[in-house]
Amino acid sequence: MGLPKDVGVIDTMMGIPTREDRSDWYDNFRPLLRDAESLQAFEMPAQYMFKGVPDIGDCDDYIAWTVEQMDRYNIDKAMVGLDDRWSKTTLEAKERFPDRFFFDVPADPNGGMEEVRRIKRLHRDYGIKAVSVFPCGTFPQVAIDHKYMFPLYAACVEMDVPMVINAGVPGPRVPMSPQKVERLDEICWFFPDLRIVMRHGAEPWDELAVKLMLKWPNLYYSTSAFAPRHLPKSIIDFANTRGSDKVIYAGYFPMGLSLERIFRELNDLPIKDEVWPKFLRDNARRVFKLD
Repeated sequence: MGLPKDVGVIDTMMGIPTREDRSDWYDNFRPLLRDAESLQAFEMPAQYMFKGVPDIGDCDDYIAWTVEQMDRYNIDKAMVGLDDRWSKTTLEAKERFPDRFFFDVPADPNGGMEEVRRIKRLHRDYGIKAVSVFPCGTFPQVAIDHKYMFPLYAACVEMDVPMVINAGVPGPRVPMSPQKVERLDEICWFFPDLRIVMRHGAEPWDELAVKLMLKWPNLYYSTSAFAPRHLPKSIIDFANTRGSDKVIYAGYFPMGLSLERIFRELNDLPIKDEVWPKFLRDNARRVFKLD
């Protein structure tokens, strides 16, 4: 039947446009960039991968505008990043629309216990629902199974929130080894109480990601940063069969994709009727404990 109209969507990766200067977003891994395009031409280091990045333009109230877009596409809730460098907009959004937004906190495992304390403080003060890490984007790079990650994993278990982690070849032109999907195997084994959500595709190891999700009950997959028509076939097949409780919708608006494109292409996905509510809403609600 295509995309259902009566299921309120939970988007587990969305941004809120702002006038704040976020040009320092990837300063932490700028030393890893070597090619001229990444250093000089790109506004964001994975820009070469996306066509038709939304041009938001000027707006008097970006928060209200974002909520209007959510209403237009039947998005009930969205997970947005809460970062100490630009928390003003996201905190205001949560204050004005408390039922529409929830937070994940991007974390740097190189920060050691200081970073653990920061995350726990944000959890105490703002009720964060997840911690996220971009292993290939840390500097120095920290792999998924590196010892520096273990304090963050333990903190997530203590706070009872998922770890959302980039897996697969990264978009930015930096070394890929830290995000090899096989690295998740030992983490799932060592931290059986840790809910882990893969982000950004897991390609070209998507079939391995499926095998690991079959093996480990605490491992999940989100569809962030993919135009729906480019989602791996292995993931769609898994969602329609034994993985109906494992695959979670995530967009990439406004960082790389428009909601118009996302939802137009979602409508063409060959997802079974009974799987749509799980994919769009129920799995996220359960994994991120939104109830």
